[in-house]
Amino acid sequence: MPPRPPVPPTRTVLVTLYDQVQSLDVTGPVEVFAGVGPEAGYRVRTASLDGAPVRTSSGLTLVPDLALDGAPVPHTLLVPGGHATRDPDPRLVRWLREHAPRAERIVSVCTGAILLAEAGLLDGRRATTHWAYCARLAREHPEVEVDPDPIYVRDGKVATSAGVTAGIDLALALVEEDHGRDTALAIARALVVFLRRPGNQAQFSAQLAAQTARREPLREVQQWVTEHPGEDLSVDALAARARLSPRHFARAFRAETGLTPGRYVDRVRVEHARRLLEDTAAGVEEVSRASGYGTPEAMRRAFLRTLGTPPAEYRLRFRARP
Repeated sequence: MPPRPPVPPTRTVLVTLYDQVQSLDVTGPVEVFAGVGPEAGYRVRTASLDGAPVRTSSGLTLVPDLALDGAPVPHTLLVPGGHATRDPDPRLVRWLREHAPRAERIVSVCTGAILLAEAGLLDGRRATTHWAYCARLAREHPEVEVDPDPIYVRDGKVATSAGVTAGIDLALALVEEDHGRDTALAIARALVVFLRRPGNQAQFSAQLAAQTARREPLREVQQWVTEHPGEDLSVDALAARARLSPRHFARAFRAETGLTPGRYVDRVRVEHARRLLEDTAAGVEEVSRASGYGTPEAMRRAFLRTLGTPPAEYRLRFRARP
């Protein structure tokens, strides 16, 4: 009989719990890891400082498996966020400082990054957290390079993610790294989420209705479109960037993202224009040029087609007030 393929080792994931933790920061990634299955997947353990149940910020009670002091060294240490990070428990910070470096991978969700920073685990590293806390993280920890835009950031063995559901994105990326795309895709489908939003997709951005392409040249094109909405984004120009023929590029792009190149560009440009209208005082004409429409009328047609409202009315309804 042919030899059986080697079975990947089971990885232990240790999730730290504390009073006022954000429940979805815990359960979102845990559901992703659990989706791999018990055989050669992940062994998820939860632990609080003294092993006692904790009350989440939403009122749920979580019962940990053990106390942190009795926890074995995990492969992946996951630190969720929560209201308690506004005034971190010095005992938890001390435990993280002493024990976290032994893990092969350190992961934070949302404001869990603040706990890592308090423990000195983000010193000299690039990191992110929930957009509402990025300024605080940068102010209180100038030794950390805080990037407020990405959904998640990987820097060496440390990975930090943005608010709440971004923990699911990061967990799926870790599963894909450990077990391959097919496994991660099966879990994403079971949870009815996208397999992977780009890690550097802006936190404030509405999620683009497209999967990340499998092949690197197509992923690079997707990212380039997002970063350069005002450039020539015709099929010919994008195909040349991907080093493919226009016909091959258009067919491959749709097969791997679920959208035609033109539809993807439309969504990116509308999203870019929306953000400028919401967050800046730039005029409609300036916004239309910066977003690749060329004329305000072209942008107006795109807004009516996609959002059902013209740009000027959209700004009145959604622009952030001081």
